[in-house]
Amino acid sequence: MTKTTAPSAPVPSTHDAGSPAAAPGSGGRIKTLVILGASGDLTGRLLLPGVARLIASGRASGLSLVGAGSDDWTAARWQERLDKSFAEALTDDPAATKEGRAELLRMKKASRYQQVDVTAKGALGELLKTVEGPVALYFALPPAISEEACKVVLKKELPPGTRLVMEKPFGSSAASAKRLNAILARLVHEDHIHRVDHFLGKSTVLNIMGLRFANRLLEHSWDSAHIEKVEIIFDESLTLENRARYYDHAGAGRDMIQSHLLQIMAIMAMDPPATLGENDVRSNIAAVLRASTIGPQGTSDFTAHTRRARYTAGEIGDRKVPNYLDEEGVDPANGTETLAEVEVYVNNWRWAGVPFILRSGKALGRTRKEAVVTFRPVPHLPVGFKGADSPTRLHIGFGPDTLTLDFDVNGPGNLFTLDRVQLEAELASNPVLPYGEVLDGVLAADPLLSVRGDTAEECWRIVEPAFAAWKADEVPMADYPAGSPGPEGWTTSQEE
Repeated sequence: MTKTTAPSAPVPSTHDAGSPAAAPGSGGRIKTLVILGASGDLTGRLLLPGVARLIASGRASGLSLVGAGSDDWTAARWQERLDKSFAEALTDDPAATKEGRAELLRMKKASRYQQVDVTAKGALGELLKTVEGPVALYFALPPAISEEACKVVLKKELPPGTRLVMEKPFGSSAASAKRLNAILARLVHEDHIHRVDHFLGKSTVLNIMGLRFANRLLEHSWDSAHIEKVEIIFDESLTLENRARYYDHAGAGRDMIQSHLLQIMAIMAMDPPATLGENDVRSNIAAVLRASTIGPQGTSDFTAHTRRARYTAGEIGDRKVPNYLDEEGVDPANGTETLAEVEVYVNNWRWAGVPFILRSGKALGRTRKEAVVTFRPVPHLPVGFKGADSPTRLHIGFGPDTLTLDFDVNGPGNLFTLDRVQLEAELASNPVLPYGEVLDGVLAADPLLSVRGDTAEECWRIVEPAFAAWKADEVPMADYPAGSPGPEGWTTSQEE
């Protein structure tokens, strides 16, 4: 008997609700990447290495690169930056191909740098006249400067098909995010705006969605009836690493929880989308965030549902770390936290009463980047079993992408004794760096992994009341020695 397979129906091209489709001829793969803030730290440390890995792997041929910044750099100095940022992709990248490396060298040789004041009227427009479109305009700039640049540029100065790529933080409050959204909306359609969150790499997002929606056993249990809590943790052993100028005004809450961890939470909590089209996925993410509050809906007790702390002097490995307040560039008056934790509740039928605990911090004793789903205990364990009846836990690791399931089984040895075992698996990973994954979506004109405008506003709406309570010192500032797991009284500091 011959088995036949029906052809797969194509996934339709979709656009966000309220955003008209792009005009014919305005889409297509990006021809030129223009980086504003090209002489800055972000560009050299993260953005350019991501570009290099992407091109060296053979996934972005034909791209031109233009750097622009306020610094008066010579062509030789720009090439020196490219040499340093591209070095690993040209020598040690196992995913690189011979053709990809040749393409990267071609792009590097043709790349140029131009000094420009992007806040001056007409300056950005003049730069864009010299490049081939469609263009991805990447704002690797402080948020205030990015906003000023977008205020002065005119829609007619943007080449057809231009995509605006905005770094986080997107605004500094719900009001400022809304204002920036309005500024961008007069320049391009919503589906031509990429609000970058490098945590939303394609492998991370699809690993979570594949695990949930392709396995009936899990999705059947993915609700408040079966899950006790969800923890999303991003602990780093890194300290300030010369970033006090930014971090001392942001802190762990604004740097990580407000953006990255809320987005991961929304993907963990979203309902199954009909397709992997950007409209279906991003609309379901938005629905979760609209339903979310810190603490149960209606509460204002941020002492019970949020925690903050700051590291003191200690040791991480063989490195001595000073008290955060003694770090260069830190102003004690800012009251900056280096470790933050909030309990978010998704106030809908599926998740009523389940805390999503989002935690992120620096200078901790171990790096821990994972989501942990703790299932509720069985309603009745038959009398006669011995050993600990530990909670079943599902760990989803982010970088490396791993899956670990902790649960209890009989033996070995006494068949009546329960022992803890782990099932482990490696999940799909992308050989390019996180910024390479995000840029791949930008260059392919695919907004799936970009943060939509309304969700950027919702993220600020969720956290703003807690941040206000912290600023008013309504929530005490704990401390923890650098190199420790965190404050002793925090449950997340004690769990392994």
